[in-house]
Amino acid sequence: MVRGRRNIGRSSKGNRTARAPAVGRVLIADDNLEQREMYASYLAAQGIRVLVAGDGVLAIRIAQAMQPDVIVMDLSMPSLDGWEATRRLKHDARTAHIPILACTGHAAGLAVDWALDAGCDAYIVKPCLPDELLRQIRGLLARRKSQHGS
Repeated sequence: MVRGRRNIGRSSKGNRTARAPAVGRVLIADDNLEQREMYASYLAAQGIRVLVAGDGVLAIRIAQAMQPDVIVMDLSMPSLDGWEATRRLKHDARTAHIPILACTGHAAGLAVDWALDAGCDAYIVKPCLPDELLRQIRGLLARRKSQHGS
């Protein structure tokens, strides 16, 4: 299940496709080292600066200090789970504007609702292909840009 899907269409200049929004920094918060490394390697190969955190406490600290463009948040992590980390980030004026993509193995309908209620801006179920993760990240940035007119 994927929420927040966006298709890139043709631009007004003929057959060229619209340029995807630039992504500068992405924070990947996931306690699974292999998942973090896989997504981080792929995003870095796309020219994106990647920040990583293995739990919700560290994710909050990094988000406050580094101000990533997007946070990819696993929901089941030690110390502080992704639901609570998301709530805290969305209630902090320093980080409330940062889009959060829940990337989790929780596929049940209630988990989606809980993640969105906690403040996640989109939801994707793991395992997901890295290129789909990148599409979701770019979609969040495009939506944010259109909402804020920047």
